[in-house]
Amino acid sequence: MPSTRLLDSSTFRLTVVHLGLFVAAALALLVFVYHASISYMERQAVDAIEREMDALLDQRGPESLRRAVERQARADPGLSRVYLLLDRTGGSVAGTPVAFERGLPPEGQYVRTELHEWDEEGHEHQRPFLVVRRELGDGGSLVVGHDITDKVRTQRVLLAAIALGGGVLVLMGVGGGLAVARNLTRRIEAINQTTARIMAGDLGQRVAVAGGGDEFDELARNLNAMLERIERLLAGMRQVTDNIAHDLRTPLTRMRSRLEVALMAPGDDAQSRELIEQTLKDADGLIATFNALLSIARIEAGAARSEWEVVDLAEVAADVAELYGPLAEERHMTLRLDAPRPVLVHGSRQLLAQAAANLVDNAIKYAPEHARVSIVVRDQPVATLEVADTGPGIPPEQREAALRRFVRLAPERSTPGNGLGLSLVSAVARMHEAELELGDARPGLRVSLRFTGRSAKTPAEPLAAAAE
Repeated sequence: MPSTRLLDSSTFRLTVVHLGLFVAAALALLVFVYHASISYMERQAVDAIEREMDALLDQRGPESLRRAVERQARADPGLSRVYLLLDRTGGSVAGTPVAFERGLPPEGQYVRTELHEWDEEGHEHQRPFLVVRRELGDGGSLVVGHDITDKVRTQRVLLAAIALGGGVLVLMGVGGGLAVARNLTRRIEAINQTTARIMAGDLGQRVAVAGGGDEFDELARNLNAMLERIERLLAGMRQVTDNIAHDLRTPLTRMRSRLEVALMAPGDDAQSRELIEQTLKDADGLIATFNALLSIARIEAGAARSEWEVVDLAEVAADVAELYGPLAEERHMTLRLDAPRPVLVHGSRQLLAQAAANLVDNAIKYAPEHARVSIVVRDQPVATLEVADTGPGIPPEQREAALRRFVRLAPERSTPGNGLGLSLVSAVARMHEAELELGDARPGLRVSLRFTGRSAKTPAEPLAAAAE
């Protein structure tokens, strides 16, 4: 079973969604704080200008206003504030001798502008100012402005802090989200790997319990309890099957032995000999049935997995073709082998040979005389063992049923067999994590074993050794 990729997991996608919502809410809060801070600082500057403007306009008469403006201008040699008294033509009457970048502001509006000034070396400098102009009754106007350099600097620092904080927040959120998703994915992957080994036949596997008491531990305990119950039930069923098979096989074998002794006894009773021979065939069929049941039970239990080795499917196919060649010739059939090069898999040589033999035996048994049977082994796109014939085939709607135990399709009832051949092949395929497919050979049946699971992933060194 392939491992779950972190970026493809639903846990990661859910974490990303929650992270996106959290980051969006946090950034919205930071933007709100930034704009609220700027508005507060601008409101402070406006209130200070309003107070000074009202104090100057409270002067009685133009001359008193002129003196007050001159006094305020002389009191601030550093030009942190600007006071200008203008006549109706815009000319300066009194105040700070300055020039603004955008000219005088409109009546009653607070405008942010730049003040031009020159140092002792003649270099020009600009400072941000917030200014307002009020018209006077004689047609002149009064201009008051405050230097907002500190506020602009504070706004820049605040903006940089918000950008930095937002970046750190995103990085921490992404890191935390990845850590959470990785942890959850790792625990889920551990459960997936355990269940994969159980499905492969190792029923003794159990899901690890971390001990934290969370919902994953509860799930693991429930799964383990379920697996223990299933293992007990399967063990009981296997025990019953084995007992029945062993108990019945023994008397059948004894019966067959006695019949053989009777058959070898002197006598010319042709009818008795025919009955004995028929009884022997029936006994052989019963013994073969129980042997097949025992084989399927052992395969499904994952028996002898420790004895797996590197197996060449081409060599297995050649042995089967040599074994069934005489039988095919006897039925006037053509048995063709197409295995030009080694195709290596990891598995049980005996079980793979038995599966291939069952497929070829079925093809020869159910195909008519003069039919063609082919055994093909290839390694592209994956390691594949394929047996095809030109017989009647199996209808698509009956192919799934043909893999069940003791199922024999209606046209095959008159043919010797026990309905366990394809069931055994299916059990071998499951044990090797191979795909078993029944297809149409046009005409006839094509049965393919494709090794796409772990049995196809053999270490490089054993493969190289086997290829030599």
